[in-house]
Amino acid sequence: MSEPVLEYNEAQGDLVEVVEHPEAGHGGEHAVPSAFGIGPTAWVSLAMLVLLAIAFFGAKVHKTIAGGLDSKIAAIKQQLDEAKALRAEAEALRDEYAAKIANAEKDAEAMIEHAKSEAGHIVEKAEADSKAMIERRKKMAEEKIAAAERNAVDEVRAVAVNAATLAARGLIADKHDAEADRKLADELIAGL
Repeated sequence: MSEPVLEYNEAQGDLVEVVEHPEAGHGGEHAVPSAFGIGPTAWVSLAMLVLLAIAFFGAKVHKTIAGGLDSKIAAIKQQLDEAKALRAEAEALRDEYAAKIANAEKDAEAMIEHAKSEAGHIVEKAEADSKAMIERRKKMAEEKIAAAERNAVDEVRAVAVNAATLAARGLIADKHDAEADRKLADELIAGL
């Protein structure tokens, strides 16, 4: 490609860049289009002037935007500070509850040990009480057996006495008559 060629366009009153196109059948050249009679260079210059005017005269907008951004930054910083404070508070609570859990575990272990000790004492007391109760019941049973033996002996004696009395009465009735009774009565009276 060759260097662009600039020509003065009288209709537009501006320089126009002429670009060659070898494919074109009429010589391969045409003019660069322009809008409202203003070429591309003028449009770029005009856009730059508008941008500078906005930047210069729009300082208030800039300040407003900067102020809005500053307030947003301050709000975000405040939220971050609140989040840090909440995190510190949450960590303190976590540590407090971890300490409480550790204390609760120690207390639970102490309770378990105390319960085991109490259970041991209760078992020992129950064994001692059961031994004492067995001894008492054994003694009561022995006393009941002794009483039953005494009652049985007394009943046997009573039966024996009753039987002996009946037998003696029968013998006396058979062997003693009125004469023997008189003789016995006389002997007893004489012995007094």
